Amino acid sequence: MAAYEREALRARAASVSDVDEGLRAFMIRVYNYMTLGLALTGAIAFFTSQSPAVFNAIYGSGLQWVVMLAPLGFILVLSFGIQRMSFGTAQLVFWAFAAVMGLSMATIFVTFTGESIARVFFITAGMFAGMSLYGYTTKRSLAQFGSFLFMGLIGIIIASIVNIFLGSSALQFAISVIGVLVFTGLTAYDTQRIKEMYMVSDGGEIMGKKAIMGAVALYLDFVNLFMMLLHLFGNRE
Repeated sequence: MAAYEREALRARAASVSDVDEGLRAFMIRVYNYMTLGLALTGAIAFFTSQSPAVFNAIYGSGLQWVVMLAPLGFILVLSFGIQRMSFGTAQLVFWAFAAVMGLSMATIFVTFTGESIARVFFITAGMFAGMSLYGYTTKRSLAQFGSFLFMGLIGIIIASIVNIFLGSSALQFAISVIGVLVFTGLTAYDTQRIKEMYMVSDGGEIMGKKAIMGAVALYLDFVNLFMMLLHLFGNRE
């Protein structure tokens, strides 16, 4: 009987070890996609801002609205259509999304100083890393905060649309402060949710698609947190 129990314990320990190793590999894959997506976005944003011909062609015409709204279209395509896509197609859509985000973010390089952009980027990276680590390691379920954070996100979107027409600096300040709180919380929440996605994955191509969707969620958390902090602490040209 004792020998049977020892074998059972060893088998259980091996199973837990396999899950932990697989989860770490999955999360590294998610972070790699996210990091490469951010790098592509940053590179395209910078080079677009440094090319007057390209920048003026976009932001001197109605094309700017296409560029600003296109990322939302890619997110909808990925959210509702990724199950019908092949893994290769999902990857291409993700890279296209990151590239278009770069075009839409080119204005930050002509609005804020390069020094303040770099400073805020590293602040964002530190905050993101800390909250994502918390979401990955905590044993506490963060699901209870999901609806609250989602309501905050909707409020930020509505307020941001309203402020396009009002141009209120006070409202922008309030949006940025609340946005920092919301996207900081979403970073931890989404990290934990991505872990749970792994636990119910079937492996293979499905796992790859879930890694892409996880990367999209964390990418958006990082970019939005960065933009909120930039509006609070960035120095304008």
